[in-house]
Amino acid sequence: MTPDPAFLDWLGAERRLSPLTVAAYARDVRALLLFLEAHFGEPPDEARLARLTAADLRAFLAARDEAGDLPQTRARKLAAARTFLRWLARARGVRIAAGRAVRTPKIPRLLPRPLAEADAQAALDEVGKTASTLWIGLRDEAVLALAWGAGLRISEILGILRRDAPLPGSAALLRVLGKGAKERQVPVLPAVRARVAAYIGACPYRLAPDDALFVGARGGPLRQGLVQKAMRLWRRGHGLPESASPHALRHSFATHLLAGGADLRAVQELLGHASLSTTQRYTAVDQAGLLRVHAAAHPRARRGG
Repeated sequence: MTPDPAFLDWLGAERRLSPLTVAAYARDVRALLLFLEAHFGEPPDEARLARLTAADLRAFLAARDEAGDLPQTRARKLAAARTFLRWLARARGVRIAAGRAVRTPKIPRLLPRPLAEADAQAALDEVGKTASTLWIGLRDEAVLALAWGAGLRISEILGILRRDAPLPGSAALLRVLGKGAKERQVPVLPAVRARVAAYIGACPYRLAPDDALFVGARGGPLRQGLVQKAMRLWRRGHGLPESASPHALRHSFATHLLAGGADLRAVQELLGHASLSTTQRYTAVDQAGLLRVHAAAHPRARRGG
C-alpha cells in the first residue's frame, strides 16, 4: 500500500517540506498502512481508519520495536502517522483520535559526535582519493568542505544552484534554504571557495545557472547516498567509527567554533537552529572534551590523586 498522493502533495505544497522529507513521510506512512493491512487482515480504507484505536497504533510501534527500530525511528514514524491522520480529518472528514492517545517513545538524549580537527581536515584532503575520477574526488572534497567550513547540512549543500556557487570573488554570504524552507545566510571561507572552484573547473558537464551545483557521474543532481558512500570508504581506511559521517562534519563545525570562543547565539544562526537548546548540545560536547583533557593532562590526575 502507498499513502494517498494528495497527502504527499499537501506535504510539499502546503507544509513546504523538502522532497527528501516528503519521501521519508511516504516511507513511514506506507510502513503503517502495510502493518495495518496485516493487522486487520485487509487493506485499511477510510472507514476502517476511522475506527483505528490507540491499541492499534501501540501494536504498530511494538512491531517496529521488534523489527529493530531505535526509539527515535519509532518516534518519527509515530509523528508521520499522526500527521497523516490529521490530514485525513481535514481533507476527508475522517475523525481519528487514536494518535493523540499514544505516548511518543522516549528518546535518549545523545550528544553530537564531531570529528577531531585533525580527522576533519584529513577527510577533506583525502576523501577524494577513493573516487573513480579526479573531478568526482574534487566534488566530494568540496561537499565536505562546505559541511565543515560552513556548517551546512548535506541536503542544503546539494540544494545549492550553480548560479549561487560560493566562488572566489562572489558574494560574501551564501544563501541557504534549510529545514522548513527557512532561508539563512552563511559566510564561506576562502579555502572552501577554492575547493568549490577546483570542482567546477574539473567538472566535465556544462552547468546552467538553474542546475544543481553538485552533480553525479552522469550529470544529474548528486544524491546524498553517494556522499555518504565516499565518507564511508574513507573512514574504513582510517579506522574511524561509523559516526564519522558527512553530517559529523557539521557537528565538528559547531564544536570547533565554540571551542574557539564563538558566541552561542551566532553559532545558532549559522547552523539554522530554530531553538537555542539544540545548539547548546554542542557546549556539552566541548565540556566533555575539556574534562577528558583535564583528566589526562593534570599531574594529580595522572598520579591517581
